[in-house]
Amino acid sequence: MSSKFLILSLLIIACLGSCKTKVQEAPLLFSPSDFEVTLWAESPLFFNPTNMDVDAKGRIWVTEAVNYRNYNNDSTAFLHHSKGDRVMILEDTDQDGVADSSKVFIQDSDLVSPLGIAVIGTRIFVSCAPHLLVYTDENGDDVPDTKEIFLTGFGGLDHDHSLHSVLAGPDGKLYFNTGNAGPHHVTDNDGWELRSGSLYTGGSPYNTSNAGSQVSDDGKIYVGGLALKINPDGTGLEVLAHNFRNSYEVFVDSRGDLWQNDNDDQVVACRVSWIPEGGNAGYFSADGSRTWQADQRPDQDIFSAHWHQDDPGVMPAGDKSGAGSPTGMMRYEGDAFGAAFTGTLMSADAGRNVIFSYQPHISKSGYDLGVREILFSSVNVDDEGYVWNDTSFQSQKSKWFRPSDLVTGTDGAIYIADWYDPVVGGHQMKDSAASGKIYRIVPKNKKLTNPTMDYNSDAGLVEVLRNPAVNVRFRAFEILKAKGESAIPLIEPLLADENPFVQSRAIFLLAQLGDQGLQKTLKLLDSEQETIRIEAFRAVKATENLSAIPRVKLLTDPSAFLRRELATVLWDLSWEERKPAFVSLLQNFDPSDPWYLDALGKVAEGHEQAAFALSYEKFKPLDDGNWPEELKVLAWRISSVDAVPGLRKRLESGKLDRKEQDYALTSLAFIPEKSAAEAMLSLSKSADQQIADEAMFWLSFRQDNDWQAFLDWKKIGVDPEKTKQLAVMKAKKSLLLEEKMSLNDRKSQAKAMAKDPIGGQILMAMLAADELPNDLIATVQETISANPDLGVRVQAGNYFGSKSNGENYAVAHVSGLSADPVKGEIGFKKYCTTCHQANGFGKDIGPDLSQIKTKYDQTTLLDAIINPDGGIVFGYEPWLVKLKSGESYYGFVQGETEKALIIKDLTGKRTTVAISEIEERKQEKKSIMPTPSGLGMSAQELADISAYLLGLR
Repeated sequence: MSSKFLILSLLIIACLGSCKTKVQEAPLLFSPSDFEVTLWAESPLFFNPTNMDVDAKGRIWVTEAVNYRNYNNDSTAFLHHSKGDRVMILEDTDQDGVADSSKVFIQDSDLVSPLGIAVIGTRIFVSCAPHLLVYTDENGDDVPDTKEIFLTGFGGLDHDHSLHSVLAGPDGKLYFNTGNAGPHHVTDNDGWELRSGSLYTGGSPYNTSNAGSQVSDDGKIYVGGLALKINPDGTGLEVLAHNFRNSYEVFVDSRGDLWQNDNDDQVVACRVSWIPEGGNAGYFSADGSRTWQADQRPDQDIFSAHWHQDDPGVMPAGDKSGAGSPTGMMRYEGDAFGAAFTGTLMSADAGRNVIFSYQPHISKSGYDLGVREILFSSVNVDDEGYVWNDTSFQSQKSKWFRPSDLVTGTDGAIYIADWYDPVVGGHQMKDSAASGKIYRIVPKNKKLTNPTMDYNSDAGLVEVLRNPAVNVRFRAFEILKAKGESAIPLIEPLLADENPFVQSRAIFLLAQLGDQGLQKTLKLLDSEQETIRIEAFRAVKATENLSAIPRVKLLTDPSAFLRRELATVLWDLSWEERKPAFVSLLQNFDPSDPWYLDALGKVAEGHEQAAFALSYEKFKPLDDGNWPEELKVLAWRISSVDAVPGLRKRLESGKLDRKEQDYALTSLAFIPEKSAAEAMLSLSKSADQQIADEAMFWLSFRQDNDWQAFLDWKKIGVDPEKTKQLAVMKAKKSLLLEEKMSLNDRKSQAKAMAKDPIGGQILMAMLAADELPNDLIATVQETISANPDLGVRVQAGNYFGSKSNGENYAVAHVSGLSADPVKGEIGFKKYCTTCHQANGFGKDIGPDLSQIKTKYDQTTLLDAIINPDGGIVFGYEPWLVKLKSGESYYGFVQGETEKALIIKDLTGKRTTVAISEIEERKQEKKSIMPTPSGLGMSAQELADISAYLLGLR
């Protein structure tokens, strides 16, 4: 489909009845020329939509978040619902393409900014952490008869990174996900408990404690955001993938494939991904104790570091979609837009004012998403999704389009929920009216209407199963499944349906229609079509009849995708059962296939030495330097102690180029064994300076995690000069508190400390603890600005404030100034590059601003600069860590274990501090970013800098 667009001006004025509202002019929405977009509904029919679903009548159900983040937003200044948030039902009763009816299904004090809605028969699932709630409407009068807590224990109360929507899968399971605002301690109806967490806290006053390395009842460690599935009766909770940041919605299609996007905390790292079963998305370290910043390697780009893409055991990130705030996901499975559009994957990005589209296809044992295109947007964009025609830098209503969700209606139309606000994310909103919109997209010149759903006849059930509305057809699936083998004649004809997704649904259902249906499904494993064989395998696996799967036969299937799928049933078997399968999987191993490699690694988990021995025997090297590609990647992924001697010999052979050296050192660094640490220590003394430097980096990196207990780290890394200077500054601190010493002498000591990096840290710790004598505060204030430590200077600015320079920094005033982006570049380099990068220039202490224009308009950008404390990005909350020695650190916490804390100061230097050495630590409320007045920046310079940042390309 072409990515060129025509402007469709949407002006719809409808005269509605007593329950109707006047639909006003919509912002311009760019769309493919053969699509027609209408404004289907807007406030006051509903407000602040977070999620949507469709029922059997074709009505749209909406969760509202009117009371969004009241801890951060003054409820008296915004629309507020004192009785709790609501679930609304919207309907187009006359089928003219515009909603004309709105009713409240439930308003509940337990609903505090709910983020998910699923209408599945008479049960309405509402996702609102800590609960997944179910309201049941038995008689269909749109009033809930009962309310129950289906699951509870999810972290993220009133938080964006929390529990998201439920979706019915083709296998009869319910799929859903949650963000990384843990901990998540959730028990299903079998008594199985999920325990998951990470070091992430913040974002709300309720998200105050969390930790990684939590072990669930299956003995596994899950961290960050999670993709989950469960039986409709609340049993069988299972983690499908983990270590996301905040995937807003996981979408399961009729083939059983999972799709999601994920937020970033940098402006370059959003992603859209296919999720393999067991996938680790790589946001935190594997145990959840370290952020990506703590693990970033020298010269590693942000995107790769952000998602740990160079670490073994992490799934491919998928499409790097750039800056933004990704939200709803959907794969379109209907026929209304033509066969070429069927299967289109759509990703909403509220930060970018856009809906992206993809045409995924199988590649090796995973998926290639294909070319990213812009399907819908409210701003004029190029193929990369960036705005070039905005020369005014003014806040524009076109940028208020904040798509939060999208769904396929029973009519085959696409519906898009619009949060509609000048800002997105950061637990903020600016639209005091809590406005919201829903758009409807149909093929041009084609009228789509909602069909009548017939659940009482066999023919009606088959038609419902063919409908593109996911949760609507689930009820038909359950009724047909209950019929057992008698339903086989109804389902078999769908195996030849022209729509491949209808074929997929038939395969999954057929497997659950008694033994006869299972046998027919097993025969489909002989199909010439790769996708049919894959779906048949998944359908049989979903019945849990694993003994029926012809393992030996499938291990030699020509499809790498199917062989990788087969590996998923091996993970929980004994090694004796896994071993022959592992050997077979090695036979057709393509070392350039990352999904297959990771599946092999998971088969080897717990038996790394045996698995590596088999790998070495299969791909035995000719000599120390020349390893086959297969063995190189298997040594990297399997992390066996038996690989240590070979890796060391390779690195000492002198035959490796720089890329090979880096890969071999990385392989060695991820082996959690003492011999690996000792080998790396030896390599740090190599005559090859490149190897020596990188080995020293890995020693520094591993000293506080996997290799912490293996070496004498003090002997390796002690800094005697720093120890001596600390002793000097501690002595001066004692003199400051000496009452018998004259004031002038104490001031002299305070001045000396204020000019010394360690002395400044001690003074800041004293100020924070209210220990600095009042008669010395003015002296410190006058002198501290000369301290060479940036962190000390910034913290001092936060404590003492900055003198007003008489400038007017009001957003309205600055935005009204005539701005010069050329002068702005000079100003950016003068004031901002100490911490920020733009177009590769500057330091990476704070977020990269190269693509900030894709996320902020001028008003929002100016507000962020003028009021830096208003929305501090996760990972950049400043912490003051005071040690028992008297030394202190000011910067960003990037990792934490039971024994160590990693803190990055404002020069970019990382320091590992033993937990036992910490006397006190606290998170500062102020941003490290100085205000414009604190920097001595004029209002005109600020206007110029904003013009420069908003004009970058």
